[in-house]
Amino acid sequence: MSHRVHPYAHRLGIIRGWKSRWFGMGKKYREHLMSDTMVRKFITKKLTGMYVSLVEIERGQKNIRIIIKTSRPGLVIGRNGEGSEKLRNDIVKFMNKNKLNPENIEIKLDIEEIHSPESDAQIVAQQVKEALEKRMPFRRVLKQTVEKVMANRDVKGVRVKMGGRLNGADMARNEELRKGRVPLQTFRADIDFARTRATIPQGDIGVKVWIYRGEIFENDK
Repeated sequence: MSHRVHPYAHRLGIIRGWKSRWFGMGKKYREHLMSDTMVRKFITKKLTGMYVSLVEIERGQKNIRIIIKTSRPGLVIGRNGEGSEKLRNDIVKFMNKNKLNPENIEIKLDIEEIHSPESDAQIVAQQVKEALEKRMPFRRVLKQTVEKVMANRDVKGVRVKMGGRLNGADMARNEELRKGRVPLQTFRADIDFARTRATIPQGDIGVKVWIYRGEIFENDK
């Protein structure tokens, strides 16, 4: 049996931090974990197509801060900040409806821009998903994606894998394309990983993306 570990979890505490950060929250670990997971799923679903890479949640005793990292902040914020205010109200309603915020703590929303979307695995995976759902040939999508990612000078290696009924074939199979190095076992290697699924009439196609952005040493942190 192989021992596959998620590249993000593999590096927690070494070159990666936690996506949820809590300060002085007592013994309600189970409730907060469930709340963070549900809120993250809600935001990701709500902002489909807006290239959201990461949702980080910081909990304090007086407020909850939600940080949304996206390559298209203008779409999320909207004109005069209407979009972000509406999103914040939707999150508050969702949390109150599901009893995820019993103390009625204030919720703050921050939207941060990702300046290099080609080196972000989640955004690249969403672009591959969109191309497959538009019925583009999967081999062309693979080749174009790898070339576009490798054109970024921050990227040292990329690997894109997709599996399912490719081109509508009766039998499912896996296809992948890689370029450069992707050292999964090196802890100091900055590897970004994402997976998603594209829905086509024949069924779902799974998409996985690994992007290697060089090594991080103690001095660079």
